[in-house]
Amino acid sequence: MQLQQIKYSEKYFDSIYEYRHVILPPDLIKLIPKNRLLTETEWRSWGIQQSKGWCHYSIHPPEPHILLFRRELKKDYKNEN
Repeated sequence: MQLQQIKYSEKYFDSIYEYRHVILPPDLIKLIPKNRLLTETEWRSWGIQQSKGWCHYSIHPPEPHILLFRRELKKDYKNEN
């Protein structure tokens, strides 16, 4: 698998979390479990590259090829908002 096939959204925020979504190429869709969230080990083994702290937090069944990730905002950033 080539890394350029995986697409990453820009980050977006609320007052608690930083979010992003990752769009997988069609050949990886068959690997996605339908009834549970992915572990960091799983998504990293597929070639998804993100800094520490990101967690696969939700499944959106109509678009299983889009993985939803979030991580808690750092305290300094929370205080600025």
